[in-house]
Amino acid sequence: MTEPVLEGGAIGRSAPRAAARRLAHGRGRYADDIVLPRMLHAAFVRSPHAHARIRRIDGGEASRHPGAVRVVTGADLAAVCEPMIAIAAHRPGHKSAPQPPMARETAFWQGQPVAAVVAESRAAAEDAADLVVVDYDPLDAVADASDALAAGAAAIHPALGDNLAFGHRIEIGEVDAAFASAAASVEHEFGFGRHTAVTLEARVTIADYRPADGTLVVHQSHQSPYQMQEVYAALLGIDDHRVRVICPDVGGGFGLKINVHDDEIATVAISRLLGRPVKYCADRVEAFGADAHSRDHRVRGRIAVSDGGEILAMEVDDLSAIGAYTAFIRFGIAEGMMTITNAGAPYRVPAYRAAMRAAYVNKPIVGMYRGVGVPIACAVTEQLCDMAARAVGMDPVAFRRTNYLDSDSLPATSVGGIQLPRISFAQALDRLVEAMGYDALRAEQAALRDRGIHRGIGVATFIEPTAYGPGYYGPSEAPVSTQEGTTVKLEPSGKIRCITSVTDQGQGTLTGIAQIVADQLGVEIDDVDVIAGDSASTPFGGGAWASRGLAMGGEASLAAALALKENVLAIAGPILQADPASLDLRDGAVVDRDGGTARLSLREVARIGHFRQDTLPADLQPELAATRHHVPNRAHYYVAHGALGCHLELDPETGSIDLLGVWVADECGRIINPLLVDEQLRGGVVQGLGAAFFEECVYDSTGQLLNGTLADYLVPMASEMPDIVTAHIEGLEETTLLGAKGVGEGGTIGATAAAWLAVNDALAPFGAAVSAQPFTPERILSALGAAV
Repeated sequence: MTEPVLEGGAIGRSAPRAAARRLAHGRGRYADDIVLPRMLHAAFVRSPHAHARIRRIDGGEASRHPGAVRVVTGADLAAVCEPMIAIAAHRPGHKSAPQPPMARETAFWQGQPVAAVVAESRAAAEDAADLVVVDYDPLDAVADASDALAAGAAAIHPALGDNLAFGHRIEIGEVDAAFASAAASVEHEFGFGRHTAVTLEARVTIADYRPADGTLVVHQSHQSPYQMQEVYAALLGIDDHRVRVICPDVGGGFGLKINVHDDEIATVAISRLLGRPVKYCADRVEAFGADAHSRDHRVRGRIAVSDGGEILAMEVDDLSAIGAYTAFIRFGIAEGMMTITNAGAPYRVPAYRAAMRAAYVNKPIVGMYRGVGVPIACAVTEQLCDMAARAVGMDPVAFRRTNYLDSDSLPATSVGGIQLPRISFAQALDRLVEAMGYDALRAEQAALRDRGIHRGIGVATFIEPTAYGPGYYGPSEAPVSTQEGTTVKLEPSGKIRCITSVTDQGQGTLTGIAQIVADQLGVEIDDVDVIAGDSASTPFGGGAWASRGLAMGGEASLAAALALKENVLAIAGPILQADPASLDLRDGAVVDRDGGTARLSLREVARIGHFRQDTLPADLQPELAATRHHVPNRAHYYVAHGALGCHLELDPETGSIDLLGVWVADECGRIINPLLVDEQLRGGVVQGLGAAFFEECVYDSTGQLLNGTLADYLVPMASEMPDIVTAHIEGLEETTLLGAKGVGEGGTIGATAAAWLAVNDALAPFGAAVSAQPFTPERILSALGAAV
């Protein structure tokens, strides 16, 4: 291992042991001739080809560039870092090739890192990276999932034999017989464009491997510090107790930052290789080819119904392109699985057949993104419902009421295997149609059509599986924690310190936790300090993903606060010569439970408990901190649900669309902070509308990204968004004390479906329909042209 060269001296055998250890722990100058190693900056050289053999990497000129420290290749990192192998243990037949942190012999997508330059500044690193010469031998690329799985198609990874990552089938009931006897059936193919998260804050990793004691500290823009602690420990061969990952407040995650990215692993491995701190920040342009992607599905669906509009059978066939590898830890095959398991979930479907296939292609890896495959399942299901309603002459809302799983039949398992608790789809729909004035909108729509104005109305029902539990990730053998933990402490000042495993990417989760703790301990929210995002100091947990923050972290915080309250009252009882059961905590004081009379300040209890134990009974142990964890009582997930409506106007001459209104009726369990919940719903809706109308990573047949800037990849802007009205249905998660379920993804799941329904509703008088998102003017005009 190369020792860092420092100003005025070096560490290692020639330095005093105490100085080396002091330096390793980042405690500043020990002597005048020893200073902290300066942080280096990494810039990556990325493949311009979607598929190419790497013949030679020449870093000679780059290494001589002013400020450059070293040119690093995949072969260099192989000495300190194991490849990522992503195979889900509970999915027989799933296969994936080992993925190195940087390409070695072959590059498998445009944007894959093939080398890195480490320099004294970011500018020097980027300039030197431009000087690295890579000799490529371009190979045939496959960018389409159908082409990848066609007979005779060459395997991207020859050792795998073919490009099928995984396939799965579900069949319940007599599907063929149901279609044969149906009064009507419809069939359609739906396309879901590939897109990416475009977070406000780019991915950032600062890695500091300290050779003196073999410890690693990583500051990272990520959603799960403990996940990454386990990843770095496993791949770099460092004991996990010597790895610390710090994830501070992050400017947007959306699931992107729960993924494991190769360039982040490479950055940490480079720090291990050089024994120096190394920083990498993805810029906006390279992020389009370096960040995990999502979607890229083609789904063929069909539905059979009786003459009364009852669903008799449904069939869904999903084909997805998941990139060149399976996403490490989080498994890109999850999108296809979530699509076929969540399809049809709100409805009575006597017969169901579904299949999914995930194909390897020469594109960036598909990972986690808000809603995973549930928005696809929702959009396909709701489109089929509208088409079936039209086929039998029913109003779409009436069709849904006819086919919902009613409350009396729940809890139950849906045809795809989703475990549904006692919820009311009809109640959510009723609340929605009331909020949007559905009947009035329909009357207005009919009147305006007579004047040549074409408006569309879409109403979609969604479920939102949240807070995934041990039954989901456990059998996969992925090191993903499905628990959350919180420690609540009473400080000598009488203030509260709360240390939690959940993280915050702008959701306001930590504010919600502070509210829960403050409420239970009878203090103001300003008297609660919440610490999160550090694997060295917080209880073990999963972080932020799948709308779990308050559903799980809030439950753990509630339990910890109640435990601390019990401990505080156990101390106050002897002091006041009162039964602790007769006391309570309110307004920063111990009070009589019945009358509310203040007896003792919380600060005084803290002072005695911390410093004057001599005044307490000898057999009393003052415990002024409590830690509790929560694992979901449901083995798989909680289930939130709701209905979402969209109203828009379409110009058949230009294909342009004006969004006139969006309404959401949501049941997410107990609401801790109504403002935060409403804004989570609105933010999710905007993201779903972005997928519906704007966002798509466009690739040509050779795997080249054609719109890799924000000038070409469109995202929704405030001026384009309508008013988003939120409404709530009462409901609680019955297996927890807090009763929260989660709300982070519902808006995204339902918005794309409702928007799609509204667009095709506006196109219905022309006999036209759009079949793929995003619904650009070009696609709308093409659909109108095809219907002529």
